[in-house]
Amino acid sequence: MLQENINAEEAKVYELLKQVPDPEVGVNIVDLGLIYKVSINTVGKTLDVDVTLSTPGCPVGDTIIQHIQTVLENNYIGYAVLVDLVWEPQWNPDMISEDGRAELNA
Repeated sequence: MLQENINAEEAKVYELLKQVPDPEVGVNIVDLGLIYKVSINTVGKTLDVDVTLSTPGCPVGDTIIQHIQTVLENNYIGYAVLVDLVWEPQWNPDMISEDGRAELNA
C-alpha cells in the first residue's frame, strides 16, 4: 500500500475506499494494496485515484472501478472523479496490509 505522506483529506478518501471490496476475495481494495495514489484538488474540485488489479485479466475489474466511482461521487458531490487503472508498479501479495492478511487468513 502506497500511502506515505498523505494529508487528512486524502486519508479520508482511503477510508471511504475501504468500503469497496474485491468481490473475489472479500477484502477491501485498500488493504489489498490496490490503491496506488489519491489526489484531491479542492480548488478545481477534482479527485483522482490510481488503482490497479491483482491481474490484468481480473474478471471483476470493471465492477471494482465502478464501485470506486460510486463511493467517491456520493461523498464528494460536485467533484469530478477520475479513476485511472494503472499497471505500474505491478501488484504483488507483499502489498497487502496486515489487516488484509488477517482477513484473508480468517
